[in-house]
Amino acid sequence: SLRTLFFMALYVAVNVGAIVGLFDHVTSPATYLIALAVTAPVVGQLWAVLDLMRTADEFIVSRVARPFVVSAVLAVAVFTGWGFMTEYADTPAAPGWLIYPLLWFFVLLTSPFMARRTA
Repeated sequence: SLRTLFFMALYVAVNVGAIVGLFDHVTSPATYLIALAVTAPVVGQLWAVLDLMRTADEFIVSRVARPFVVSAVLAVAVFTGWGFMTEYADTPAAPGWLIYPLLWFFVLLTSPFMARRTA
């Protein structure tokens, strides 16, 4: 949707700015604002997906909602398991933001298999 493109464009813009050093001179507490600036488009994009599921017809919902819910469960399960491995098995810690790309990785994997067949 256009909302998803808009929010992801903001996400990319802030991250590209960070990669090219646009925020290297920024110190705390302004660094918290940069972190929130990256978080806001992620939340907006998730809202856009949930709104799409709320307003779409049954066909679109079957193509979006089921894979999204299953993927959210898988992402939380994997990330929780990794957290416990970090806690109990000295596995290196994973940054918390990785749960977001992990969610979309699972959406990519599950979408072809989770779409409800309509005949």
